[in-house]
Amino acid sequence: MTDQEAPVIEIRDLHKSFGELEVLKGVNISAQKGDVVSLIGSSGSGKSTILRCANLLENSQQGDILFDGEAVKWNGTGIRRHPADKKQMIRLRTNLSMVFQQFNLWAHMTILQNVMEAPITVLGQDRDVVETRARALLAKVGIGDKCDVYPAMLSGGQQQRAAIARALAMEPKALLFDEPTSALDPELEQEVVRVIRALAEEGRTMIIVTHDMRMAADVSDHVVFLHKGKIEEEGPPAELFANPKTERLQQFLSATVSA
Repeated sequence: MTDQEAPVIEIRDLHKSFGELEVLKGVNISAQKGDVVSLIGSSGSGKSTILRCANLLENSQQGDILFDGEAVKWNGTGIRRHPADKKQMIRLRTNLSMVFQQFNLWAHMTILQNVMEAPITVLGQDRDVVETRARALLAKVGIGDKCDVYPAMLSGGQQQRAAIARALAMEPKALLFDEPTSALDPELEQEVVRVIRALAEEGRTMIIVTHDMRMAADVSDHVVFLHKGKIEEEGPPAELFANPKTERLQQFLSATVSA
């Protein structure tokens, strides 16, 4: 990697409020190509809001969001701020795939159809090419035999793996995971963790919001601890988890170990 390469995702001085509640208070996060960045912190610390702002599902009120060095163009200021260029927004968002906590699969479509839908309708790709890739991705996440099954017939872990295959089908430059295992029981959680670990080993660029400290320690290059809308502490996982410097992170880690 050269010094000239821009991060795949870069967030600078991000601010976000919902009414009177200031959720993000000047956050800076970046992920270079191949980086896995995990966001940890208690409920309400702003972790998921960062992902939603990065993916332009929410409009931030201040700060810059850049993809491969290209900054999102904005109109307006404060609560009236919104993306200025709809074509740019769509183009940038197609390079980011988000995996949600609650899977968000289309119930009326088979698993194969779920994975194929966006590449065909959004990217305009050839159906046969997309189907071949979709089947390969479902096999990659361990549910290749479930192509013709509907979501309601799958376990939570299988549904989440299908959601990951759907995200990969867009061939994104980066993946955003919003608590991908929190809706699962421990056994099913490990199914999904294994898939995420494999993606990390492939060198996928990922930002992961997670409550799973073991996964964060295992797959991350960099961990960011958020508290009340600010970055309280960050660093390599081995350093952050073994030697937390701030009292708040020490308390948070003690609580997660004892939980």
